[in-house]
Amino acid sequence: MSDRLGPLATFRPPQTPALVVRRATLMRNLAAMQAAADAAGAALRAHGKMHKCSTLGRLQVAGGAVGLCCQTVGEAEAFAAAGIGDVLITSPPAPWAAARIAALAAGGTKVGVVADDEGQIERLSAAASAAGTVIEVVIDIDLGLHRTGAAPGEAVGLAGKAQNSPGLRWRGVQGYAGDLQHLADLAVRKAKAKAAQDKLAALVADLKAVALDPQVVTGAGTGTYALDLGSGAFNEIQAGSYAFMDVEYEDCGAPDGGPWPFAAALFLAAGVVSARHKTHVTCDVGLKAHSVDGPPARVVGGAPEGSTWRAMGDEHGAVFHPEMMAKLRALGREAVDAIGTLDADPAVERPADLPKVGDIVWLQPGHCDPTVNLHDVLYVVDEDGAYEVWPIDARRVSPTAPRP
Repeated sequence: MSDRLGPLATFRPPQTPALVVRRATLMRNLAAMQAAADAAGAALRAHGKMHKCSTLGRLQVAGGAVGLCCQTVGEAEAFAAAGIGDVLITSPPAPWAAARIAALAAGGTKVGVVADDEGQIERLSAAASAAGTVIEVVIDIDLGLHRTGAAPGEAVGLAGKAQNSPGLRWRGVQGYAGDLQHLADLAVRKAKAKAAQDKLAALVADLKAVALDPQVVTGAGTGTYALDLGSGAFNEIQAGSYAFMDVEYEDCGAPDGGPWPFAAALFLAAGVVSARHKTHVTCDVGLKAHSVDGPPARVVGGAPEGSTWRAMGDEHGAVFHPEMMAKLRALGREAVDAIGTLDADPAVERPADLPKVGDIVWLQPGHCDPTVNLHDVLYVVDEDGAYEVWPIDARRVSPTAPRP
């Protein structure tokens, strides 16, 4: 199981749980996505909401990305403070955010923000005018996710309002089909992506018909990147998870039907803290270290092939031995009761290859974005075992709202 880990298989972070990156794999992932965008004649605006790390963001820009996306004003401020000069906030801003966005633009950062209603455009215009700066505006379009975004039929009116509002520069449209990114049925993913692309292309034609040619048509994600690049509907893509990958993306498969050109680069080092049972050991990766909104973490090293991780509370997780899991399933009872039954059975021997206290078990996160958000730093490991510590400095940046 340790092939993908490389030097991480013997790396011991200063403490656990720790979020660890294999640098060589990360760099291959960055190069592969940039090459795909370049070959399609599209820009890559890497989505920083996934990693929330300005050191990694600077690497993406140095490698050819035109800038970064971010989901929050705090992320935009952190990236700008770290020297990333071009950011796009891909979620419509709350009313309080307009002044903060204007201040960011006034400080010299090229700031874009999506909007999906007239009130947002008016507030951004007023804030930009008051600050004596310019904010770029992209109209957010709902392609079927129904989270944010204007209906396609409203886009022309909103684009015109943005274009004619002081302090704003209308740039184009955003169409993100987040609901398609992890569809396991590739035929369904392709069909739905094609429908979204066609909807977006029709909208662009409507805009051009009234002399509102969009300079940028942005969106897409790791799960549809090849389909979206091949469609010609986008001239900028916002992929993010490709840099690290996770179980959810790995399991849904690449959008072109072939093998993924990106490999797992992000792992959790879980320290074994208790080994009192025959069925499992307990590690220090629980709900506060791994998000469970997606698939469970996958055991990829430090335990027998086929071992499984399950959360056991805020601070703890269990790593179950595959043979013992089979015995638990055969008992067909509640897990805690069944574990006690096996522990008490003298005929059941504890597997010799269960990890021991102090061992490291390596996990691949199920969903990288919210898991990264639970940590403060990344340990980035080279092939020779040397490592750097990169702050996750855009993680939940606290707002500095003006006091009344």
